[in-house]
Amino acid sequence: MDSRTARRMTATIAVAFLLVLAGCSTGVGPETTPPQTTDDFSQTQTLTSTANGTLEVHFINVGQSVSTLIVGPTGETMLVDTGHYHDDGEYVLQYLQRHNIDRIDYLVASHSDADHIGGNAEVIEYFETEANGIGAIYDSGIASSTQTYQQYLDAVEAHNVTLYETREDDPVPFDSVDVAVLGPPEPYLENEDRNENSIVLKLTHGETSFLLTGDAEDDQEAYLVDTYGNQLQATVVKAGHHGSSSSSSESFLDTVQPKTAIISSAYESQYDHPTQELLQRFADRSLPTFWTATHGNIVLVSDGQGVSVRTQQDAPTDPTALRDGTPVELGLIGDVVERLRIGSEPVATPTPTTVTDGGTVGGELAVTTIHADAAGDDRENLNDEYVVFQNTGDEPLDLTDWTVSDEAEQTYTFPEYTLEPGETVTLRTGSGTDTETDLYWNSGSPIWNNGGDTVIVTNSAGQQVLSESYS
Repeated sequence: MDSRTARRMTATIAVAFLLVLAGCSTGVGPETTPPQTTDDFSQTQTLTSTANGTLEVHFINVGQSVSTLIVGPTGETMLVDTGHYHDDGEYVLQYLQRHNIDRIDYLVASHSDADHIGGNAEVIEYFETEANGIGAIYDSGIASSTQTYQQYLDAVEAHNVTLYETREDDPVPFDSVDVAVLGPPEPYLENEDRNENSIVLKLTHGETSFLLTGDAEDDQEAYLVDTYGNQLQATVVKAGHHGSSSSSSESFLDTVQPKTAIISSAYESQYDHPTQELLQRFADRSLPTFWTATHGNIVLVSDGQGVSVRTQQDAPTDPTALRDGTPVELGLIGDVVERLRIGSEPVATPTPTTVTDGGTVGGELAVTTIHADAAGDDRENLNDEYVVFQNTGDEPLDLTDWTVSDEAEQTYTFPEYTLEPGETVTLRTGSGTDTETDLYWNSGSPIWNNGGDTVIVTNSAGQQVLSESYS
């Protein structure tokens, strides 16, 4: 028996003792059998599979709370937290049922605060009585005196579900995804403060990774930075503690070096989450930020080389403009649409995307060229920075009032303009007189980042119709 197995057994005994004190006991759950998911999140361009399938990370819109569903390449599922006690996991269960999730292989309680385990009892009850069960539960091991926590323990006992106290370096055997448990450490931090001892997970799929930090605040973040250093680097980070100023510190962000951030909190949070201080730290790093309150459900899809970020609603991602978005109603049903792509291959040849302009004129729009690196000094040669679009369809394409934007949400609006079949139009960054073949953004500074960016086209009805990334 290796030391890790021994530690795991010891942890199980420790939690069993905790549960006995609370009037509960643990047991062995059913064998793990990967569920089959029937959702197709490929309504936008499909990422090329290079790392044994795709990994999906769903941030469910649950208001001033958090719940994250992970669906692995082979169909195994993990659910990290279950929403707020105010609704007893109602929105989480609705989401899981709509997405045909019939089993949770790994249920993770990042910590025992009632706004994170609010639906634990109901999720356990549903999957153990009406679906295919819970494989095992992973708990930070610090108890709470709330009724919500007691109901959670009662459900564990009633359905004899395996429950592990989970600490730093403990294994989570998620199929085809590397799951590293980075916290809580042993001994616990800050006199067993629940936030500062959250279960912290880093999920790695190929060259992409996702850092889930629970409600970790400055002390646990400092521990993570000191202990792991560059190993914390991740493609996506979930902002700690719902976007609190006490989380996502400058040193933590500089160590993680994320390409995008996710915030899960209510639109009118009583705690003012996300705080302006936190958003300014994101803005200082030009970090595209997605907020469940204004983007709704957020689905990240990784093929191992790039990440497609898809949301229910289009909304600002500039941290300083985040609150300008319109709130999304909890439980709202709606498809997700790609808003950002991270780490994809550069555009080399036209990739047609069928689009309409609100149902009046049809056509096919493609990006044929992205010339981001102008000759010489970009700032002095803005018209040599350009994007070429082509109508690859067989009907005229009315582009009037369509918009082109980049990842920083700098936006150009087409004038009254029709692109004929087979014709191209070049959108130049600088200034000039529009012609049939050349249009001018009239920007006083470069738009397209030389190191990588995304060309996003939205039609006059506000629907995203094309997204091309380069690096």
